[in-house]
Amino acid sequence: MNKDLTVGKPGTVLWKFCLPLFGSIIFQQLYNIADSLVAGKFIGENALAAVGNSYEVTLIFIAFAFGCNMGCSIIVSQLFGAKEYGRLKTAVSTASIFSGCLCVLLMLIGIFGCTPLLHLIKTPENVFADSQLYLDIYIWGLPFVFFYNIATGIFSALGDSKTPFYFLAVSSTANIAVDILFVKQFHMGVAGVAWATFLCQGISCVLAVLTVCIRLKKIHAAEKPQLFSFELLKKIITIAVPSILQQSFISVGNILIQSVINGFGASVMAGYSAAVKLNNMVITSFTTIGNGISNFSAQNLGAHKYGRIKEGFRSGIKMVWCLCIPFCIAYICFGKHLLLLFMQKNSAAALLSGRQFLWILSPFYFVVSTKLVADGILRGVSAMHRFMAATFTDLILRVVLAFVLSAQTKSAIGIWCAWPIGWTIAMVLSVYFYHKEYKKLTV
Repeated sequence: MNKDLTVGKPGTVLWKFCLPLFGSIIFQQLYNIADSLVAGKFIGENALAAVGNSYEVTLIFIAFAFGCNMGCSIIVSQLFGAKEYGRLKTAVSTASIFSGCLCVLLMLIGIFGCTPLLHLIKTPENVFADSQLYLDIYIWGLPFVFFYNIATGIFSALGDSKTPFYFLAVSSTANIAVDILFVKQFHMGVAGVAWATFLCQGISCVLAVLTVCIRLKKIHAAEKPQLFSFELLKKIITIAVPSILQQSFISVGNILIQSVINGFGASVMAGYSAAVKLNNMVITSFTTIGNGISNFSAQNLGAHKYGRIKEGFRSGIKMVWCLCIPFCIAYICFGKHLLLLFMQKNSAAALLSGRQFLWILSPFYFVVSTKLVADGILRGVSAMHRFMAATFTDLILRVVLAFVLSAQTKSAIGIWCAWPIGWTIAMVLSVYFYHKEYKKLTV
């Protein structure tokens, strides 16, 4: 059901809205790793490598879908808060048309460009065919990825975080089961993994879009909505493009950092590979809650309830810090046992490298979570230039410092230290920008 985030105690409202988002990210992580787990367990090492190699390419397409999600979600949130229901419906149709056109363009690029890209990233010959096969099938499923993201963005904009959670829970669980069925029982190999994802995403997308259509029909608008609006498209793009660039640059930055890590040998690479999965789970959780705070801020901006935005910031900090405590304890005290889920017990050097990564980064989760809450508000009030400045400061610092500090220390510890420094400086910027934007709203 739709939820008005402009009424009720901000802390309580945010907890009820963001907890299903946090649950969603757990199932999203399952969705992301299911293909790799099934490929490695039931097909073999080359299949695992092929799926992992292809995943790096799919992240580029996901970045565009995520940008469309945020652009649609923030603008619809603002209009929902302002109770401009006719323009809200126009924003939905405008975002859908824009996303559809963008999706077709990316499909054409994918059909003709994925093979050269696989060569560009030096895909080994023994996994090239499977990587290409996986991507070929994935490309045809892009419309499902885009319109599912649009649908979930609309649900969040309307204050409904539970429906996307239900869809994702069922979809991710079904994806694992269908993966195993296609690969183990039907012996379809990597194609089975890809088709399972295609099928589950397709069903989820169709059901989500139908639910959105039913939900929107129940919202009565005083004026007849337009099919398309260039004015609203401009606002959507203003949010979408920075979000796309953010996700794309993060992928590029991670590839550059990976190139530095590769220079320290297989043990450091293995330790980082395991530890970064644990780290990404935390950062993705904070980011998802930040997205929820964006919707909260956008609705209250539309309703001109600026005081609630400040209260939302404080409540958001309390929320993410409550999550930081168990993650920090788990990674500092039990990091070894968590890392062993991904590696062999005799990988002493890799295990040490992974534990050092977690020891250095986990205390700073309080810092990066604060940044992501402030970023959520900046995005919610459409202060995208400030959001981009803080985001790129973090990314650029981490990449540059990874090169500099690793050269100075002659060890991977220099690379790990780049994260806290980048996070801290970017956090100061984000919080400063948040205070500037809030002051501008209340003048």
